[in-house]
Amino acid sequence: MFGLLKAIYIDDTKQLKEGLLQKMFPKEGQDVPEVRFPGFTDAWEQRKVGEVGSVSMCRRIFKEQTSESGDIPFYKIGTFGGQADAYISSELFAEYRSKYPYPKEGDILISASGSIGRTVEFTGKNEYFQDSNIVWLSHDDRLDNTFLKCFYSVVKWAGIEGSTIKRLYNDNILNTVISMPSVAEQKRIGTFFKELDNLITLHQRKLDDLKEFKNGLLQQMFI
Repeated sequence: MFGLLKAIYIDDTKQLKEGLLQKMFPKEGQDVPEVRFPGFTDAWEQRKVGEVGSVSMCRRIFKEQTSESGDIPFYKIGTFGGQADAYISSELFAEYRSKYPYPKEGDILISASGSIGRTVEFTGKNEYFQDSNIVWLSHDDRLDNTFLKCFYSVVKWAGIEGSTIKRLYNDNILNTVISMPSVAEQKRIGTFFKELDNLITLHQRKLDDLKEFKNGLLQQMFI
C-alpha cells in the first residue's frame, strides 16, 4: 500500500510540474506568464536562440576509436542519459577536449535525433558525446542554464511543428524563439524546477528500493 501511495505521489508531482511549466512561460503572443514569483513584474523579452548563443558539439569519434571498455565513457544517441556501452582512451579524450568544443559543467545537452529534445545536464565528469546527435547551446550570461532546461521542456522548435522529422538541425534550434525574463527571474524559475526534479528523483529512488525489497522478500518466502 505504501508503495502504491508513493507511486501516486510521484505521478501527481510530475503532473504538477507539467502544469506549472505551461503556466510559468508566456503563451504565444503574450510577454508575461500566467504564474510568476513575487517581485517580478517586467515583461519578458523575445529573442531567437541564435541571438543569445550558438550550437556546439564534440569532435567526431569514429567506431575504430572506441572499445567496449576503457577510460572515458562515450555516449551515443542510444545511450544518452543512460549507461555508456562504448569508451575512448584517456589520451584521445585529453587531446579532443583541449582542441575542440567541449561542454562546461551545467551546460544542457540535447538529443538532436531519435527522441529529439531530450536533455541531460552535464555534470563535469570525464565523458564524451557523439557529434551532431548530441549538442548543446554555447551562450553568454544573458541566459541561465537551469532556466534553459525548463525552456527545453516547453519549446516548440522552429520548422518542425506537426512534422515527422526525427532530426533537430542547427537551424531549427537557432531560429526558435525563446522568451526570456531577467537573469534573476530565470534563476528563480530554474532553481524551483530543479528542486522539484530532485524531489521526484528522491521519491522514485525510494519507490525503486521498496520494489527491490519486496522482490527479495518474495524470493525468500517461496523458496
